[in-house]
Amino acid sequence: MACPPWPKGKRLVHLDLKGAPPRMEYLQKLIQVFSRLGVEGLLVEYEDMFPYGGALQLLQATAQPAYSREEVLVLQDWAGSAGMEVIPLVQTFGHMEFVLKHPQMLRLREAPHCLGTLNPHQEEAPQVVLEMLRQVVELHPGVKTLHIGADEVYLLGEGEESGRWLASPGRSVEQLFLDHVTKVAKAVKEAWPDMTIIMWDDMMRGMSPETLKACGLVGLVEPMLWDYNPNLEVEPTVSLLEKYSSAGLSDLWAASSFKGSTAVDTCVTCTQRHVDNHLQWLQVAASVSAAVNLKGIAITGWQRYDHLSVLCELMPVALPSLASCLQTLIHGQFSHEAASRVKELLGVSSVEVEAMDRTAADDSRFPGRRLAEAIVEINFLLNSEDLRSFENSMFVRGWFSPFQRRRKMANPLMCMQIHSQASTFVAALQQKAAAVRDEMLRLYPESTAQEWMEEHVSPVMAPIQRIMEEISDCMKTQ
Repeated sequence: MACPPWPKGKRLVHLDLKGAPPRMEYLQKLIQVFSRLGVEGLLVEYEDMFPYGGALQLLQATAQPAYSREEVLVLQDWAGSAGMEVIPLVQTFGHMEFVLKHPQMLRLREAPHCLGTLNPHQEEAPQVVLEMLRQVVELHPGVKTLHIGADEVYLLGEGEESGRWLASPGRSVEQLFLDHVTKVAKAVKEAWPDMTIIMWDDMMRGMSPETLKACGLVGLVEPMLWDYNPNLEVEPTVSLLEKYSSAGLSDLWAASSFKGSTAVDTCVTCTQRHVDNHLQWLQVAASVSAAVNLKGIAITGWQRYDHLSVLCELMPVALPSLASCLQTLIHGQFSHEAASRVKELLGVSSVEVEAMDRTAADDSRFPGRRLAEAIVEINFLLNSEDLRSFENSMFVRGWFSPFQRRRKMANPLMCMQIHSQASTFVAALQQKAAAVRDEMLRLYPESTAQEWMEEHVSPVMAPIQRIMEEISDCMKTQ
């Protein structure tokens, strides 16, 4: 069913830099292709890739260098030249893992075993947050909009100080959350009176309109309601937007997803899943009342679920999904015309990265195409039944079982067959892994290539190599 195109408001693309931070040359190419695809702004989540200084220098990444101050400015120049606004996203309450993982910041955790949530009672907590914001804003001259995060504030209220605070009559976890966010938002407005402030909405979803009206956030923040589900429920989402509007929070944003929300360790993006999410969002936008002022949509592309989780799919395998989601918003449906436009813009034969024809053409329209194709190829091999179940194959179970290995008593002829098959698998994996690594290093730092290999290739290859080594040891004794 066709809907009207996405209503007025900006189409933002989320750049999650806390994993697989692109090299600057690749970032420039991405911004160019984003512009051709119809992107109007970048929601940039730096985390440890921002060049924090002074007492906050410890927040900078160690696996690879953070972007330099000059690089952050160049990124904004590129975006500005392409007509895109840059909106920094700085976490200020939840998802503070990149801050609270450091021993020097241990005292600022809400609970000792929770690295994500800031202790709102610590006097130093808002000082750290505001210094982070100050450094980010100052390195974004002319910035007009700031996203202060505040999603998934896990275990809030479970710390010792929160427990004592909540023991007083009339106090609640809702109030605890709202007090901290309001304090941060007011401080931002005091420092930069004309700044627009966005925040994630999920911690407010269960709050009553009366609570929201009385909390002090009205006129300070614009909630961004996120839902990445391909089966997003339209009516409840519309009701939630209407509730915020009735509480005075009528300037609202949506957040969809083009990658990074399928499974925590997904390698290859499914375009249809994310198109479906956008089709549902179009129904939401067509159903809300005139009182709801949708200021835009952020198409998120998560690179990790949080700072300490594994990598989600990389940007190259997700570009067909991003293009398809944008065309869905522009056309009001994912029609044949929309799909044809995606193929034209990226120079591909299919909107699903796994179904694209391989071609020797350059990747000027689709930066990172060769890496996307290499990842698709190795992912197919990594998930093949022969490799995944090699340790449990009939031959290994029957002629090279743990019992036989321990006693180094096995049929030499069968062991040679097992070793030969294992060698074939390992050689194929090594060849494809080398191709992936070479392409990955063109676009990403060494640390990203190493992490990707250790997460995806090593767990499949290591057991097969171990069997080969054990067979060689066993054969020496026979």
